[in-house]
Amino acid sequence: MGRGWSLSSSSGVFGVAGGPSNYVGQGFSPRGEKGRFVLPSDFRADVRDASDGQRILCIDKHHRLPCLVGFGLSRSEQFAADIDREEDKALRLGLDFDRDMRAAQLYGFHRASFDDSGRFVLPDHLAELGQVEDGLFFQGGGTQITIWNPRILLEMGPGWEAAQAGCRAKMADLAKGKRK
Repeated sequence: MGRGWSLSSSSGVFGVAGGPSNYVGQGFSPRGEKGRFVLPSDFRADVRDASDGQRILCIDKHHRLPCLVGFGLSRSEQFAADIDREEDKALRLGLDFDRDMRAAQLYGFHRASFDDSGRFVLPDHLAELGQVEDGLFFQGGGTQITIWNPRILLEMGPGWEAAQAGCRAKMADLAKGKRK
């Protein structure tokens, strides 16, 4: 089966089909039976496409924010270039840069399989790192999806108001659905 060329509007990087995705949207998932969560429908097709047709969500701890990140397998194809760019910037600024540590941070992600309904199991070590409680809020972020404990997102400062409002709205929608 041939692979076509595509352009990722978020990065301007040319790649093969199944390449970088532009994750847009929001969603909320309560912890379900057997401790599973659901990847919201806003993201399922994009993650599958970015994982070359496989239902695989890559999950890791965000390197800076108090949340997790999710993305498709194709994103890892850009990690080497990302590391090179970060190292060049550190050198220009006279800062230390540990290439091995950064590679371990980027390539150490978990591959979570999800079913047609989006259900996946979040490993305990990632639940601990993300301070996960009873639900997850998913926020599109271009090349990745940020995955939040709603309580922590709602405590974030200025600049997070839109995500916080979306989180509150998604949680309220779910609560209304349960009351019916």
